[in-house]
Amino acid sequence: MISWGPGLNLTVVRRLLQVLDDDRAAGLVEWALLVLLIAVVALVAVRIGGNELSSSYSEIASSLANA
Repeated sequence: MISWGPGLNLTVVRRLLQVLDDDRAAGLVEWALLVLLIAVVALVAVRIGGNELSSSYSEIASSLANA
């Protein structure tokens, strides 16, 4: 098992806080949230559209089977 020691752990935490405080990191977080929102909207659209499309295909298949 690797032991970093107490000094290195504190250095990692400080560096992480510096990165999160950076304006570029804030912009990155905003972009990540935007991508997440687009993914959720796309997922909901596929779910809703998929159900309707499946229903339409089922109607077409039953019509062809009865023809």
